[in-house]
Amino acid sequence: MSTFHIPDETPTDFHSVAGRIGSPDVSPQDHTVINSVYRRITDLAASPKAVWWLIVIAMAEACVFPIPVDLMLIPMILTRQDRAWFLASVCTAASVVGGVIGWILGAFLMKHIGMPIAHFYHADGRILALEEMFRRYGVWIILGKGLTPLPYKFVTLAAGAAHYPLLPFIAASIVTRGARFFLEAALLKAFGEPVRDFIEKRLTVILLILLVVIIAGVALVELF
Repeated sequence: MSTFHIPDETPTDFHSVAGRIGSPDVSPQDHTVINSVYRRITDLAASPKAVWWLIVIAMAEACVFPIPVDLMLIPMILTRQDRAWFLASVCTAASVVGGVIGWILGAFLMKHIGMPIAHFYHADGRILALEEMFRRYGVWIILGKGLTPLPYKFVTLAAGAAHYPLLPFIAASIVTRGARFFLEAALLKAFGEPVRDFIEKRLTVILLILLVVIIAGVALVELF
């Protein structure tokens, strides 16, 4: 397995990057710990076992981990653009598996594990609100929130807590996580390093536009 090299211009400040691509809320006392973890992730992305670490982090980010897996995926794709689709596929699959773990935590262990996770991110109220939204709107919450800066872990926990059916949850997660990671892969493969800053700053806008297109398409199908 090839070693991945992180370009010298990789940012070292967590908030400057994670804040652009959908980071969770963190308190000042958590900043040092999370920033340290972020630096460790950039080291792992350059290791010979980078793909395995990508799997672990993508799974963990979907249910408990504070740092977006994008921060590892982007430099890996930049270094090996010929493996862009493979890396996006691995990241999508691992993220969905992690999402299922999050769903299980929400469905069966919300009181003992799910809510402590929510409390760590100061998101107790946000997850409870999402849980209620799942009961009202179902799959549209996964499609909508999965393409926005709201951390995916909040969606997975809330879906489980609302006992939203697992198979539709998995299908919608594949669509939203795949859309995010394959769009990143496509842009990085086509344009390389010059598009990196655009992705980090504007990816959410692109995904929101994609969401509007999806909703419009569904509406047209139902209309005709």
